[in-house]
Amino acid sequence: MSIAITEVRNAASLQADNLRMDVEINHPDYGWIPYTLDPADTDTTIDNTAVMALIGSNFTAFSQADADAREASRVRFKRDNILTTVVDPIVSNPLRWADLTTAKQGEWTTYRTALLDITDQAGFPHSVTWPQEPTS
Repeated sequence: MSIAITEVRNAASLQADNLRMDVEINHPDYGWIPYTLDPADTDTTIDNTAVMALIGSNFTAFSQADADAREASRVRFKRDNILTTVVDPIVSNPLRWADLTTAKQGEWTTYRTALLDITDQAGFPHSVTWPQEPTS
């Protein structure tokens, strides 16, 4: 079953060949929703060729700076999630922190610092070496 899409807006190319795009489609049941056109997509629920025809030449051109910013944002989000869900519950909890040996406290401090310094790595944001989480 194919869903007919008759309106698109805010299309932006995600790569230099303009074959992969982020766009908003006016879905007949859900209204305006974000959608990614990808030539590797095998789902035929929405006809990507028809959506691409609706976009035509009306899209924001690919920008390496924008792609770098999106990747940097993704890496920072992952880093912040690790800090919030893994590190902070240990280092910010005085009781848990006091239960750790001095060596373990040092490992967690080093790990937290390495996460915060991810953005200083030479390959950031496209080549990031994630630090190893200390064992409990």
